[in-house]
Amino acid sequence: MDWIKKIAPAVLLMGLVCMVYSCRISMGLAPISSIDYSKVKTIAIAEFPNRAEFVYAPMTTEFNQKLKDMFIQQTSLQLTNANGDLEIDGEITGYNQYNESVAADGYSSKVKLTMTVNVRFVNNTNHEEDFEQQFSSFKTYDSSLLLTDVQDNLINEMIKDITEQIFNATVASW
Repeated sequence: MDWIKKIAPAVLLMGLVCMVYSCRISMGLAPISSIDYSKVKTIAIAEFPNRAEFVYAPMTTEFNQKLKDMFIQQTSLQLTNANGDLEIDGEITGYNQYNESVAADGYSSKVKLTMTVNVRFVNNTNHEEDFEQQFSSFKTYDSSLLLTDVQDNLINEMIKDITEQIFNATVASW
């Protein structure tokens, strides 16, 4: 039994050394998009008007710019005003807030802010990929806060989420 106590640390050390040498870390960038650049070279992204019942003007400008930035920064596509190989247009259809939860005193404790965007996507090189779809995002905030105090930050988070959803649905490889 004494020989097990003497050999066990050596065996564990050898096992650890073997494991460290057999592991290999490989770093690289995963493909961001599944675009066939031999066929698709341009993208036209129309301005999305705000057709929601509740309109907050900065949201429209911010959304349109972030959507264009997403495609410019993460693809090699050339942005055009019209007639792109890929075309994206649509409108902001919803911007609403709802009481989400009620506290013990019967008053709202959380408010849910929701943004919805309708998107039409046309792939002029492969019309089987065309679609029209709604994308939504929501954020909650404490009802003791005013919407005007949290609105800009929450809108930026929702816009980031929706533009990523649109990017993934149109050109991402998942």
